[in-house]
Amino acid sequence: MTKIRIAIQKSGRLNEDSLKILKEAGISIDNGKDQLKATARNFPLEVFYLRNGDIPQYLRDGVVDIAIIGENVLIEKGAEITIAERLGFSKCKVSLAIPKSVAYNSVKDFEGKRIATSYPNTVRNYFEAKGVSADLHIINGSVEIAPNIGLADGICDIVSSGSTLFKNNLKEVEVMLTSEAVLAVSPKIDTQRTKLLKKLQFRLQSVLRARKSKYVLLNAPTEKLDDILQLLPGMRSPTVLPLAEEGWSSVHTVINKDKFWDVIDELKQAGAEGILVCPIEKMVL
Repeated sequence: MTKIRIAIQKSGRLNEDSLKILKEAGISIDNGKDQLKATARNFPLEVFYLRNGDIPQYLRDGVVDIAIIGENVLIEKGAEITIAERLGFSKCKVSLAIPKSVAYNSVKDFEGKRIATSYPNTVRNYFEAKGVSADLHIINGSVEIAPNIGLADGICDIVSSGSTLFKNNLKEVEVMLTSEAVLAVSPKIDTQRTKLLKKLQFRLQSVLRARKSKYVLLNAPTEKLDDILQLLPGMRSPTVLPLAEEGWSSVHTVINKDKFWDVIDELKQAGAEGILVCPIEKMVL
């Protein structure tokens, strides 16, 4: 039986989030400790646990068909590889940082400076677009220490919360790009595995929609129902059911999580009562 081969990071937060979304998509994976390969029990899928930086080459060579990987790694090592789906987790920035004590005016301040980074292609392309020439020092590992030991004038690295920069007395001065986990596809994927990819994407999309939405139930007085319905979105339109108490209706709908609190405030002002909010496990359209 043909199986689609997916690569995920072998350890760390991206590994955990990747396994979580596959599980939410109904895929059970038998993965023991320190395994480099595992098989799903209920979907034609093989999982390869790889170093994040090696995944683009595995995709390029067709050793794996798809991968869950940070977009920043693709930009650095596999810009030509196709992204099938943006997954919305493991968000971060790739930024330039300098010591806090150094004044900063613009990206031109990096002219002729020494930059420590593990993202040389990303930095080089960014500086070329800005007309800046700098001396890049390629470091694999913690680059934040480089300015403190006199190895570099600044760094380029991933920034999530900024706490690592703060601890090393650095400040973020330029955001070069923003990144999130993506589902990437090998250029050598065949027709049979492309069909399996479409099935997997369908499942992932239902999970992603559910993560972005809340199911809302509320009670509305009949005389205010039209005003309340004007405020409500829905997959097609809100569901309205009469309550046992005359003059009242129950309204059911789905609200985007990003707009949720604003909509709830408006609903209360319009006369909605007994508002219940429920998580959505899957949303299939």
